[in-house]
Order: sequence, then structure tokens, then C-alpha cells
Amino acid sequence: MRLTVHRKAHFNAAHRLFRKDWSDAKNEAVFGKCSNPNYHGHNYELVVSVTGEIDQETGFVMDLKQLKDLIYEEVEVPFDHKNLNVEVEEFKELNPTAENISVVIWNKLRKKLKESLALEVTLYETPRNFVSYKGE
Repeated sequence: MRLTVHRKAHFNAAHRLFRKDWSDAKNEAVFGKCSNPNYHGHNYELVVSVTGEIDQETGFVMDLKQLKDLIYEEVEVPFDHKNLNVEVEEFKELNPTAENISVVIWNKLRKKLKESLALEVTLYETPRNFVSYKGE
């Protein structure tokens, strides 16, 4: 029997959507106000979903305290109250769209989980705009 456990977290961060190889006019045309050279911020909501078999000894798919600590170390500490473009190494050359942020988070967490566990990351940039990534 496979089940999915979920852990919610959040972080606040600033970013700017732009490509260095494009003109300011083209960046503005493609990314709109999200390409503001002075950056803008979001209160990101994150849902991390882990799917697997129930461990017969513990009754857990995964200990949610361990998942909480993993999200804190791998996501909240490096991203919270940061300018993603400037302060987070992964985004110095990668445009910090919600899509790219979710892939970076997935990759960071995937490395720390048992291979038998499936992982999905859902990132809310706003209450109405969100993305999900399963590693596919």
C-alpha cells in the first residue's frame, strides 16, 4: 500500500525575472512588471509530498519531523528573506521563475530522500499561481 504524506512550509524572497542576454525592452515585454530592475517579492507557499510504502515498524511513510527539518535546511535557510538572483547560488545564472525554483527545490530534496520514495514539490508564488514538479 502506497500513501502520500505532505508537509507545508513557506519562505519570503525577492527576485527579478529577466535574461541577461536580452534588452530591457525585451525583458519587459516578456516578463512585464516581474522584470523590475529593483526586484519584487513573494510570500511563497511550499507543499512537499512524499509517496511510499508504510513502514511496518513505525507506521510512517516518512517521519514528518525529518521532512520538516530537511525542508528547513535545504529550502528555508537558503531561500527565506533572500534576493534569489543575488544571494542564492543556483539562481545567479538561472532565471528564478516559479518553475525553476520548484525544480531546484526538488533536486535539493531528492538527494536527501530514500530512492524508494517518490517526491513532488508544489510551489505557490501567489494564492492563484502555482506549479508542481515530480522530476519528470
